[in-house]
Amino acid sequence: MPSTRDIRRRIKSVKNTAQITKAMQMVASAKMRRAQQSALAGRPYATLMNSVLAAATAGAGEFSHPLMEHREVKRRAVILISTDKGLCGALNTNLLREAVRFDRNTTVYVCAGRKGAQWVSRLKRELAAEFTYKDIPAFSEARAISKFAQELFTSGQVDAVDVLFTNFLSTLNQKPEVRQLLPIGKIQQLDADLSNASSVELTANGGGEYQFEPGAATVLGNLLPHYVNYQVFQFLQESKASEQSARMVAMKNATDNAKQLIKDLTLEYNKLRQANITKELLEITSAAMAMG
Repeated sequence: MPSTRDIRRRIKSVKNTAQITKAMQMVASAKMRRAQQSALAGRPYATLMNSVLAAATAGAGEFSHPLMEHREVKRRAVILISTDKGLCGALNTNLLREAVRFDRNTTVYVCAGRKGAQWVSRLKRELAAEFTYKDIPAFSEARAISKFAQELFTSGQVDAVDVLFTNFLSTLNQKPEVRQLLPIGKIQQLDADLSNASSVELTANGGGEYQFEPGAATVLGNLLPHYVNYQVFQFLQESKASEQSARMVAMKNATDNAKQLIKDLTLEYNKLRQANITKELLEITSAAMAMG
């Protein structure tokens, strides 16, 4: 049975841990707000770009582009967007559970985030490249990842490129999802509630007529690479918003658990202290009675 000194030491240790988790919760909360605002602010632009692409496609006639070339998928690249740090609950676990579903013999991984790269190396899967990105992702970081993936696809090294990321739904709900990036056959379009995504064909929205200068094919040819770049950029923002939300919730739960543990230990300490006092009183009373 632990002594009162042992319990006091444990209470002090748990209090120190609670202070650390509380500080991490406050930091994650501040970062979470910025990351969520960035992710939500990018969704309307993605929706507008889809409309422009759909209109340009409708007016381009028989248009072909290297990024739209469909081939038999013999080899696939997966852009795995994970975190650099842990302490974010089951976020990476759920993400990597989806990553393991890909055939290891025909899949090459492009990792954004240290945790994903460590997982690929640990399972001895093929890692083509590893990238890093900041707490607030920059478009240049997404463009570097996208450019590398486009080069893999256009050079024929892979026949398809997918993106595995954690989609931000709410502060308490983040879901790992797989989206096809290349070849471009469908555009991922966000719903009006900005919380779910659905696929729509490359067709014009509405019945309006559009005029493009110098031409729909030229506009579409220049816009498609930018569209792919921005898709990756939006996936990075969604992943970062999910990460900070999951970390804030995990640290809050850790702080609450530490406080509850302190209460339980304090109660145990008081019971043990009271038992010791009662024992000493009995010993004193017994000695007094023995002495007459």
